[in-house]
Amino acid sequence: MPNSKHSVLYEKHLALTDKSRMAEFAGYLMPLWYSSISDEHQAVRATAGLFDCTHMGVWQIAGADSAEFVDLITTNQARSLPIGAAQYSYILNEAGEILDDIIVYRRSNDDFMLVVNAANNDKIAAWLREVPAILRQHKFNPAPDIHDLRDPKQTSDCRVDIAMQGPASETILLAVSDETIKQKIEQLKPFRFIEATVQNIDLIISRTGYTGAKVGYELFVRPEQAPQLWDLLLETGGPLGLKPCGLGARDSLRIEAGLPLYGHELAGEYNISPFAAGYGWAVKLNKDFFIGQDQMKRESVAYKMAVQRLELPGERGVRPVRPGDAVLTDNGDCAGWVLSCAKVGEKQIALAQLEREKIKTNDSIGIYYVARNARHVQQGRKETVEKGEALIADITGMIVERMAKF
Repeated sequence: MPNSKHSVLYEKHLALTDKSRMAEFAGYLMPLWYSSISDEHQAVRATAGLFDCTHMGVWQIAGADSAEFVDLITTNQARSLPIGAAQYSYILNEAGEILDDIIVYRRSNDDFMLVVNAANNDKIAAWLREVPAILRQHKFNPAPDIHDLRDPKQTSDCRVDIAMQGPASETILLAVSDETIKQKIEQLKPFRFIEATVQNIDLIISRTGYTGAKVGYELFVRPEQAPQLWDLLLETGGPLGLKPCGLGARDSLRIEAGLPLYGHELAGEYNISPFAAGYGWAVKLNKDFFIGQDQMKRESVAYKMAVQRLELPGERGVRPVRPGDAVLTDNGDCAGWVLSCAKVGEKQIALAQLEREKIKTNDSIGIYYVARNARHVQQGRKETVEKGEALIADITGMIVERMAKF
């Protein structure tokens, strides 16, 4: 993969795992796992896991017009966000299509930080250049300063993200911190952050993450200090059960928790909206204006499919469920399709797009495996399944609560 980029922690990964476990993701060579996906998944649920998120996009929107600008280009209430708080939101295009789901951080009255998915960073960079002209067409003229916080040519305050997730995370963070900030860390509530120095490392410490862990942090560090922070946390947290985690556990954890991934449970093949994904609360339709608002108003009442979480058998010998497999009602009718699936212990947890009114929590469901190859087709297995089509289930399971509680 000669054109793949290396994260600032690439050498640290090679010291911990074999090159064969590295794979390209969003243009970067990243670790799939270090020990095993199941081992790293369990560490986050029982102790703590450390994730390289330095490939994710981090943008600064600053200046007198920053609050107005962020509020106009995102669906949530950025203008009313307190200093030191973060919020989940969306950036839409004029047609109301999701460009990305993001976290917005307010560092001061006139300084916002936007964290975007790595795979969408270039697209968001282009949109940030285009959107002022679009806003002018709607009689809005904000002109904030926009900087890529990973680019030292654009700012001296560069930031990249390292995530530490799991119940032991706070204990580990307190162990490396001095008395002046320990109380602030202990009092930090979800979606709140502080700025502090930890052993001469300049940090934004945020109580956020995407694993479903009750306790977890994202640590925004200067790129040149990221390896130092990585080593410090692993050295301190190792005896407490902290383990480095790769992309595999990152995906299985968010699926188990019921969290959507752009391109799967958001946008993607089925153009899934925030409402269909279960996140309509992050779209404030009562705002005076945001880009894509008219389509969101229509979608809020018109959507017929919704993302649900499924629990399925996963013991040895059970064929893994894959995206595209059909989800069947008790009557054997196709009510939708699997979007993502992961093995968690002896179960499989899947996220699926299903008809809103047909299947509800605690209902039993079936899965029909679509053909994976030409041999399956020759055996009579369907490559695609239409909604309403009657089939015989290969395995059965049930709908469970959308968001898992840990």
